[in-house]
Amino acid sequence: MKKALKLLPIALLLAALFALSACGGGRVDTEGMRIALVAHSPESILDDGSFNAGAWQGIVDFANAHGMSTARGTDIEFFQAGSATDEARIDAVESAINWGASIIVMPGFHFIASSYQMQHLFPDTYFILLDATPGGAIANNLVAIQYAEHQSGFLAGYAAVREGYRQLGFMGGAAVPAVVRFGHGFLQGAEYAANSLGLAQGAVTVRFDYVGAFAPDPGVATQAGSWFAAGTEVIFAAAGGAGFSVMSAAETAGRSVIGVDVDQHADSDTVISSAMKALAVSVYDMLRDIGTDEWRGGQALMFDASVDGVGLPMDNSRWQNFTQSQYNAIFRRLANESIDVNNSLDMGDILPGLNLISIVD
Repeated sequence: MKKALKLLPIALLLAALFALSACGGGRVDTEGMRIALVAHSPESILDDGSFNAGAWQGIVDFANAHGMSTARGTDIEFFQAGSATDEARIDAVESAINWGASIIVMPGFHFIASSYQMQHLFPDTYFILLDATPGGAIANNLVAIQYAEHQSGFLAGYAAVREGYRQLGFMGGAAVPAVVRFGHGFLQGAEYAANSLGLAQGAVTVRFDYVGAFAPDPGVATQAGSWFAAGTEVIFAAAGGAGFSVMSAAETAGRSVIGVDVDQHADSDTVISSAMKALAVSVYDMLRDIGTDEWRGGQALMFDASVDGVGLPMDNSRWQNFTQSQYNAIFRRLANESIDVNNSLDMGDILPGLNLISIVD
């Protein structure tokens, strides 16, 4: 059974980091501690503006709060697998351990198979696995964290339609589980808002595609530009660094973007909000608990709306019509399960519930 860990609301994430350091910092012995973030492939960059960056921020925040150096190569470091294979991922983790890492943070479902091997190959190393669970029993030196992307995407789609947008777009980096759930949630949120507003069938349209990139890509910018030219008003870019290409196209077209994973409002004035996961705080929490009786090794944790593990950064959002009270109301319904968002990875399971919005080419 997946267990949840209570987090503070998304709007208070930054404050939470200070609170966590105040209440837990005294128990953490960081002498000799080294922390590494390992990326699953050469294409998975640190400064992706979303998933890796969010996880890295949690490491940096922890290091800052506990008197560790935040300079790369000292107490914290970033490693990339030499190729997109499990063998290369294990090699990258071994390189991190040889560098001196006692704690490894691994973002992404690509680590499902290799993490199961790593926890046994390196029993003296702590592993924090994000967005996945190992392909087998979880050992006590590993904790697996997943996020309810379908709920975060739902909030983004709901807010966009309540804001007044009627021609939406979704660009996913690839049809991997987390991205698929973001997209399917986005469609359901738009449908729910259209229904609550009493809109006519087909009043809301969505262009939907997986662009095959998680890094800045001219082709993504071109595709986004063509969507904007065809009338798309806002694109939800769940594509890591490729989201920067969508933002560039939006700047040229005078259109809007919804960011992903972390609060991306500072990356472009076109970003009206972001479908967030509590990456930094969840990583911080796990690092804080290492070496204490609070360590949740052997467990799979789910961060959803009920524990404030997902949400929109309303303080930094650029909505003109969608209000804080509207957000609070819909978020409460997700948190108390009054709204059940379908998290299926099969679009065939989602389509029957889309009676008002239309997916267009």
